[in-house]
Amino acid sequence: MIDISKDTLRLASQGNMAAFEEIYKITSGFVYNVALRVSRNRADSEEVTQEVFMKIYHNLKDFQFRSSFKTWVYRITVNTAINRYRKSMREMEGKADYKSVIETFPSNHNAAEGVIKSDNETMVSILLETLSPEHKACLVLREFEGLSYQEISAALKVPVNTVRSRLKRAREALFIQAQKRQVENEV
Repeated sequence: MIDISKDTLRLASQGNMAAFEEIYKITSGFVYNVALRVSRNRADSEEVTQEVFMKIYHNLKDFQFRSSFKTWVYRITVNTAINRYRKSMREMEGKADYKSVIETFPSNHNAAEGVIKSDNETMVSILLETLSPEHKACLVLREFEGLSYQEISAALKVPVNTVRSRLKRAREALFIQAQKRQVENEV
């Protein structure tokens, strides 16, 4: 996500729709991708994206520039996605949904590479579903979005040591789940 000027943010906070539209164009893909990584569901991700931009629109006037705009958007997105994920899990009443969305294979890959990539993405999706929302959020922000521990800490409003602890536990849980699945597949 590229930086947005303070002038654009101020104009948008004063109700300038062109400035808000610029913010939307710059950040919407990022917001959707973070939401998708947390929720693992396109429909939920679309709802989260809409909700995030409603929150940004209504709360931009309160943004004080104490943190970066990017961190603020991360925090809103992750919290909204986690809440939506929890709501979806309650609605499903414990039913596990391991269907993954198969992305269109890039044209520069051959079919075998595409199948392997799809299988790997499916396995990652399945393994991520075994994590708590808090652990999943930390792992997604670190491994998929490339945030530093400090950025994750600011985005989730938790201490850096909590981020480290959650990442360690998430990685351990993924490793154990991956080993279990490998044993199940061998049998």
